[in-house]
Amino acid sequence: MSHLRLRHGLWLAVCDGKRALLLQNSGDQVYPKLETREAFKQEDPPTHEQGSSPPGRVFASGNRRAATEESDFHQQRIEHFLGMFAKDLNHRVSQGEIEALALVAPAPALGVLRTRLSDQTRRAVVAEIDRDYTKMPIYEIERHLSQGNASH
Repeated sequence: MSHLRLRHGLWLAVCDGKRALLLQNSGDQVYPKLETREAFKQEDPPTHEQGSSPPGRVFASGNRRAATEESDFHQQRIEHFLGMFAKDLNHRVSQGEIEALALVAPAPALGVLRTRLSDQTRRAVVAEIDRDYTKMPIYEIERHLSQGNASH
């Protein structure tokens, strides 16, 4: 899914791994007016502040030891944040607040979101756009999405 019709009432989940905007079009397809319904932000401290333990060790056969991979705390925080955002979307869809939803996020974030959306929420998704618009002002997001091809 990539083409997006900005029809009246459409909700947009614009996110990356640290920020998310929940927008709704109160305008129409010709003159969209995206309004912020909620904004989410997650702090992502440097790795040295997130974990201080050295990589774990595993005993292989015999007496040899091998180091295990160090945890990627940034990725864990991203996945947790997107999971919480998906939970919020699932709740809003199940309550009837959101009927049609477009996902706008970079491909890795879209992949994580897809795995955490309920079946009901996945059915409400009308488009997926592989772009990162989280740092743009709303009027720029409107401009990019109303161009029809959702390009930069």
